[in-house]
Amino acid sequence: MRVVLQRVTQAAVKVEEKIVGEIKAGLLILVGIEEQDQDEDVEWLCQKIITLRIFADDQGVMNRSIQETEGEILVISQFTLHAKTKKGNRPSYIKAARPEIAIPLYEKFKADLSIRLGQPIEAGIFGAAMQVSLVNDGPVTLIIDSKVKE
Repeated sequence: MRVVLQRVTQAAVKVEEKIVGEIKAGLLILVGIEEQDQDEDVEWLCQKIITLRIFADDQGVMNRSIQETEGEILVISQFTLHAKTKKGNRPSYIKAARPEIAIPLYEKFKADLSIRLGQPIEAGIFGAAMQVSLVNDGPVTLIIDSKVKE
């Protein structure tokens, strides 16, 4: 699994001109699932995200986690995070998981984050054409991959 994690002051996602998910301060998480991903990838990634210290403390140092700030989370599925662009000009998405694999892992990811955060999370609609808006705070943007674990 691969995520692009952005610290935001606000974010929203629309499907067919209707807002389906919206948060104030917290994290916007774009998540891509590949064919080899399993429950262990979800668990590792959720733990990493929830405990990652990327929010400012009283001295302005990034020393607090999303749990400590009681921030919100908005999750968006994005298969294009696994695009391969080595050959030609058209990206290949061959590594992205098919829906029968991706949907259960996406649902587990959302549920696990919600449990660990101790509050509901917001989300887009898997497979839908979505319009995402955000105000990146910092800006702080990180890429985390459960296979690389860097």
